[in-house]
Amino acid sequence: MESATTIIIHHILIVLVMIFLAGMIAGKIASWLRLPDVVVFIAMGMLLGQGLHWIHETSSSLFNQAVLTAGSTLILFDGGRNIGLKGLRKVWITITMLAVPGVLVTIGVVGVGVHLLFGLHWILSFLVGAVIASTDPASIIPVFRQVKIQDKVRETVESESAFNDATGSILTFTLLAVVLGQSSLEAGPMIYDFLKTAIGGVLVGAIVAFPFTYLTGHAKYALLKEYTTIVMVVVSLSAYLVGDLLHVSGFMATFVAGLIWGNEKTFGLSMHEKRQEMDHFADNVTVLMRMLIFILLGSQVNFQVLLTYFWPSLAVVLILMFVARPLTIISCAWPDRKAKWTWKELAFMVWVRETGVIPAALSGMIVASGVKHADIIASVTFMAIMLTILVQASSTAWVARKLGLEVRHDN
Repeated sequence: MESATTIIIHHILIVLVMIFLAGMIAGKIASWLRLPDVVVFIAMGMLLGQGLHWIHETSSSLFNQAVLTAGSTLILFDGGRNIGLKGLRKVWITITMLAVPGVLVTIGVVGVGVHLLFGLHWILSFLVGAVIASTDPASIIPVFRQVKIQDKVRETVESESAFNDATGSILTFTLLAVVLGQSSLEAGPMIYDFLKTAIGGVLVGAIVAFPFTYLTGHAKYALLKEYTTIVMVVVSLSAYLVGDLLHVSGFMATFVAGLIWGNEKTFGLSMHEKRQEMDHFADNVTVLMRMLIFILLGSQVNFQVLLTYFWPSLAVVLILMFVARPLTIISCAWPDRKAKWTWKELAFMVWVRETGVIPAALSGMIVASGVKHADIIASVTFMAIMLTILVQASSTAWVARKLGLEVRHDN
């Protein structure tokens, strides 16, 4: 008779094999249809989960949470690794504005929409807005790996997706505590928590990354050079873990660690000999993580809840896409004269705004907390994920071409 541990191990292995096989099929379909693979991964997850009932992982399961955390961490680190510090210096004002005031604009506009459409209390309505306010690196970064966009725009959108996670998460947990009656809504503690979480994440990322980067890229003391790809994984996961243990933004720590690792030349270091090896390794790891994250996410879509709140949820997400996002970009990016944004670049940033893993995780935590009307939060969140990824992510290449922002490598 099999032990409980053996049964669990077999279950995990079966799910992994199933997801990887389905992921390869979905990847080929995406290639044939010229769609971002995350779109087909979600559809495949719906088929395997709600269609065939072959995958039964809940959003609160240990396996699912581990996949979401590790996958998002590795994808986010790779996103930071591919961003140049030189480029960030030109758009840091825009990124800062999008990461804080931009999230507040989104929460405010979406909150009003939720209050009017669902009739929820204002605090609960703003909680819904906070859950879906942050953009998602796990969906945005992979799309930009397939659709080549001008570096200035790509780095801004990717950086926004990393930095606004801290703001969205902090405000979500603050509002959740108010809804549960555990605290009151006070500006002082909220500002303190944000600064602690954000600045702490930056410091942790730098402190964790620099010693490993030095021991891998120094001309004389590169003791870990032969293990470059392994060190890369250690740095990304360690940055998140240390940040989370210290109650600061683990995702921001991971992103900053990736920035330092990928910009080693700024510190007089060099990993040029290992660049091709790192790129090849990162490509394979991020593909595996995308398969796991988005097939699992698709398998967990609750169609009954979606159907119950379909029309008001759809209206809220349309407000997010066509009211909140344009207002956010106009108010946060357009005033940045240093960045010299063109209207085509601004239009592209308005359209490229995927919702994904982080909002899904926050929604799952709220449902688990037993908050009243949590089913409405879950419905709006899944609608936002489905609509933004299936519509916006799949049309990113077309929009980039129409706006003349796609970079072609014909030679």
